[in-house]
Amino acid sequence: MRRIFLVLSVFIPVFSAYGQSDCYSRLEKDTLVVGNKWIERKFLWNKGNLITYSLTDKSTKQTWLNRLKTADFQIAKDAVTSNGTYTSKEIKETAIHPHYLAVEVNVSLGNLAIKKVYRVDEDSSVIACDIYLKGSTELALDSKVINAADRKNIEFTEDMKSQQMTAILDQIKLDGFHWQTKIVEFFDVTDWNNNLIQEKNIIPYRKTNYRGNLLVAHNNENNKGFFFLKEAPTSSVQLAYQGYDFTTDFGHFTISGLGLTAKDIKAEEWTKAYSSVIGVYSGGELQQLTALRKYQKNIRKLLPKRDEMVMMNTWGDRSQDSKVNEKFSLLEVERAAELGISHFQIDDGWQVGKSPNSALAKGSFKNIWDNPDYWKPDPAKYPRGLHPVVKRGKELGVEICLWFNPSVQNDYADWEKDVNALVGLYKEYGIRTFKIDGLAIPTKQSEINLRRLFDGVLEKTNNEVVFNLDATAGRRAGYYTFNEYGNIFLENRYTDWQNYYPYWTLRNLWQLAKYVPAEKLQIEFLNKWRNADKYGNDIFAPNNYSFDYLFATTMAGQPLAWFEGTGLPSKALKIKGLIKAYRKIQHDFHTGTILPIGDEPSGRSWTGFQSLNGNQGYFIFYRENTVGAVGSVKTWLPTGTKVKCTPLLGNGKTMNTTIAKNGTIEVTLPKINDFVMYRYEITK
Repeated sequence: MRRIFLVLSVFIPVFSAYGQSDCYSRLEKDTLVVGNKWIERKFLWNKGNLITYSLTDKSTKQTWLNRLKTADFQIAKDAVTSNGTYTSKEIKETAIHPHYLAVEVNVSLGNLAIKKVYRVDEDSSVIACDIYLKGSTELALDSKVINAADRKNIEFTEDMKSQQMTAILDQIKLDGFHWQTKIVEFFDVTDWNNNLIQEKNIIPYRKTNYRGNLLVAHNNENNKGFFFLKEAPTSSVQLAYQGYDFTTDFGHFTISGLGLTAKDIKAEEWTKAYSSVIGVYSGGELQQLTALRKYQKNIRKLLPKRDEMVMMNTWGDRSQDSKVNEKFSLLEVERAAELGISHFQIDDGWQVGKSPNSALAKGSFKNIWDNPDYWKPDPAKYPRGLHPVVKRGKELGVEICLWFNPSVQNDYADWEKDVNALVGLYKEYGIRTFKIDGLAIPTKQSEINLRRLFDGVLEKTNNEVVFNLDATAGRRAGYYTFNEYGNIFLENRYTDWQNYYPYWTLRNLWQLAKYVPAEKLQIEFLNKWRNADKYGNDIFAPNNYSFDYLFATTMAGQPLAWFEGTGLPSKALKIKGLIKAYRKIQHDFHTGTILPIGDEPSGRSWTGFQSLNGNQGYFIFYRENTVGAVGSVKTWLPTGTKVKCTPLLGNGKTMNTTIAKNGTIEVTLPKINDFVMYRYEITK
C-alpha cells in the first residue's frame, strides 16, 4: 500500500485529503478534520496551534461542540505562534500493530517546536495523540504541587528547569451540567500494593484536580459520552509529576502532565511527552469499556504462537539462584512438559554475572558492562551453554525463556550493549521471551533509552521477542506505557511470607480487567502444598483450594506457574489435562473483550469473567466459600437474552437459559471453591 505525504500551509486555498481504508484527514481553509467511520474530530487550524471545534460519535451522529477558544495543547507563556504544517501518512501493518493513519501537525510557539501526531485505527472510536517537543522556551512552572520524590532545594535559576511544568495535553469544554464522571487511578509497585485501582465517581462542579490514567464522562441527558486516557505510568511514579492528571470544571475537562521538565527538552532532538487519547461511545458502561478495549488491543497484536503462554518460573519457591544449573533446568523442563506447560523461564542465576538477589554471592547491578561476559550462561552451571536445555525443551514442546536486568546506570547509557546481548541470546539459542526486571525510570532520558533498547531488540528479531515487564517495584512503566513490547509481570507473591491468597490474586486480576486487557497480565498460581503449616487454620489458605482452582484463577490472564515443578507432589501432575484443554481455547478466549462479572472476589463471592465476541463468547464462574450451590452472577448480556452454555473446563453442566433481570444468570456449582468455564452462544 503506497504512502502519501502532504505538507500544507493554511494559506493555500486548496482542499487536500488523505483517506484510504476508513481512516482520513483533510485540511481545508481553516479546518483540519481527522477521523474514521466511528469518530471524527474537527479543529480550527489556528496557524497549526489547533483548537478543537467539534467531536463526533459517528455511530449515532452525536456531535459535541467545543466551547473553548484557546488551543487544546498549552505550555508556553505568551509565545508567538508561527504558521504550522500538516502531513498525513499511513503506517503499514507490522507483527506488532495493525495499519493506522498518522496525522502530523507541526507548529512553533516562540522558540519551542511542537509536533503532534494523531493516530487513528480503522476499527476504533478513538483518536490518540503523541506530543513531541524541541527547542527552548519560557515554560510555565508549577511550584504549588511537587511530587515529594522529585523535590529538591532551589539554589540556582537552572534548578527551576528541573521542576514540574504546567502543561495541558488536551482539553475540551462541552455544554451541559449532567456529566457523570468517573476517574480511575491505578497502582503498581505491587510488592507494596495489593489494592491496584481506585475509582472516584463525581459530578463535575467547580475546578477540581484528580489523579489517574482514565477519565470517563457520561452525559445523562442523552446516554452518550467520551473518555480521556493518559498513556503514562501510574500517577504515583510519573516523571515530573505535578500532583494531578485531570481537571474538571463543570463541562470543562483537561488532561495534564508532560512527564518531562524544561531540562529534558533538547535543541535539536525531539523529546516525547506523555500521550493522550480521546474516545467516544454511545450507551452504558459496556460501550465505554468496549471502546477503550478496542483501542488497547491494537497497541500490540496478540499472536497465538508468540504471545500466548502458560509459563513456569521457579523463583516463586524462594530458592533464588541456589539451584539454577543445567541439571536442575533439564529436570524442570521435564516437569513442565508433564504439567502441560508451554514456556519454562529460567530466572536470575543463569548468567555469569551475579545480581543483588543472588543467594550465592553478593552481586550488584552497577556497572554490569565492566564484565563483558555478564549476560553469557555461567560456564560452571551450564558448561555446554543453554543448548541442552533448549534442545530438550524443543523435544518436549516447552519453550525456554530467560530473565534479564537492563544495565541501569547513567540512564541506560549502555542500552546498545543490552540490545546486542538480548539479540545474541535470540540468535544463538532462539530465546525470544525475556522477563525484564530491576527497571528504574527516574528520568526522561532513562525512559528514552529504554525505549531504544526495546525497539532495537524488536527491530533485530523481526518483532519476535516478547518482554515480560515486571511491575513489582520502583518507577516503572505501569499499565499504559510500553504496552507494545509484551505483557506485564504483575506481582510477586509467596507462601513463605503468607502473602499468597488465591482470592487476593483473583481480585487484582478482576479489578484490573475492567480497564487493562487481562490477556496482557501474567497472573501467578503457587505450589499450595509448600508452607501449608504457616497458614494455620486460615480458611482462605491456598491448601484449602484444589490445584485446578488455583490455575483457574489465572486463566483470564497469562497463567504463571510460580514454583519449582520438581517440588510438586505427584498428585499435582493431574492438572495436566486442565492445562492442555485450556491451551486449546486460550487464544480464542483472549481474542474477545474480557471483563469482570459477578461480585468482587472476597473469598466468599460468586464472581468471574466474561469474554465477549459478538454473539458468542466465554464465561468463567467461580464459587468461592459461599453458602448455597446456586449463585446469581451479573453478566454483560442484556435481560432477556437467550444463551446456550457449553461446559469446557471445571465442573458444570450444559445450560440453556435466559438472562434474567439486570443481566444476571444463575449458575450451579455444588462444591465451594470451585469453577466452571463455558463457551456461550446467543440463540436469540
